[in-house]
Amino acid sequence: MTVYVDDMRMPARVGRFNARWSHLLADTDEELHAFADQLGLRRSWHQKPGTAISHYDVTDTKRELAIRLGAVPINYMGEQSRALIRRKR
Repeated sequence: MTVYVDDMRMPARVGRFNARWSHLLADTDEELHAFADQLGLRRSWHQKPGTAISHYDVTDTKRELAIRLGAVPINYMGEQSRALIRRKR
C-alpha cells in the first residue's frame, strides 16, 4: 500500500480549524480510507471519491503523523503527484 501526502500547506480556515492544509492521496480509495482511519479522519471528509484526485485534506499535524506512519511525502505540483493522477485516470 502506498499513501502519499503532498506539501501544499495552503492556509485556510475550515470550520473551527485555522491551519495549513495538504492532501492525503493513495493509489486506491481502499488504501486511502484504511490510512485515513489510522489518522482518525472521518469518512465524510473524503473529497472527490471515485476520481483521479480522490483525497483527504489534512492539517500540518496530521501530515506529520501521516509521514511518521509511512506516507510518502511528495511535492504538490511535482512529477510524482502528476504521475499518480495519470495512473488513476
